[in-house]
Amino acid sequence: MKIIISPAKKMKADGDTLPWRDLPRFLPQAKVLYDKLRSMPFDALQKLWRCNDRIAALNVERLKMSGLQHPLAPAILAYEGIQYQYMAPNVFTQEQFDYVQEHLYILSGLYGVLRPFDGVIPYRLEMQAKLEVSNCKDLYEYWGGVLSEEVCRNTDCVVNLASKEYSVCISRYQKPGVRLITCVFGEEEHGRVVEKGTLCKMARGEMVRFMAEHRIVRPEDLKEFSGLNYAFSRKHSDAATYTFLLKRAKQI
Repeated sequence: MKIIISPAKKMKADGDTLPWRDLPRFLPQAKVLYDKLRSMPFDALQKLWRCNDRIAALNVERLKMSGLQHPLAPAILAYEGIQYQYMAPNVFTQEQFDYVQEHLYILSGLYGVLRPFDGVIPYRLEMQAKLEVSNCKDLYEYWGGVLSEEVCRNTDCVVNLASKEYSVCISRYQKPGVRLITCVFGEEEHGRVVEKGTLCKMARGEMVRFMAEHRIVRPEDLKEFSGLNYAFSRKHSDAATYTFLLKRAKQI
């Protein structure tokens, strides 16, 4: 069983907590993208990144000062978004680190696919970015089915904890015989399941932590997840979708 998650926009160069182990699998492809970014003027990069002047300046400076092999930090510790805060890998035990290194895959616009202890630099490049490179109109075309091929190798089940922006890189090229289970975290409103962005990110991080703590290897065991007051909803689930609903506080 494998697990896919999204990266985060906010990153840090944490090379001190734990050392990185390997270079990313698709580093040559990442270098093509990185060199393209370094060749672009400030205004074009800011438009591509869709960010304010301060964030654009920070990331342009990173492009000037770093290369793809310096300074490196383990991917799982380099991302600082909400999902990673609730995953809290900085307090993982060695057994939990071993679990995620075996099962977890981080999808990335720049790197394609990352393992938790792959060495990465801070960068900004979302999968949806309209970056034309190597005769491809965007990153989805650039990566094609390569990411799905990598993730689905040697497994019959992938647990999807990624946003649609990233998970489509796997689902669009889903392999025969590989079950893709998407975890949905929402609330029931007027008979519909409604997902809310920040709460979803929190729950995805909690789910990774739950899986690492309990060393989950059977997808059916995901149904026991109860973090952040969520509970599995059999009514709203099927073989391809596991839905967890936020339990409302009882009215007194």
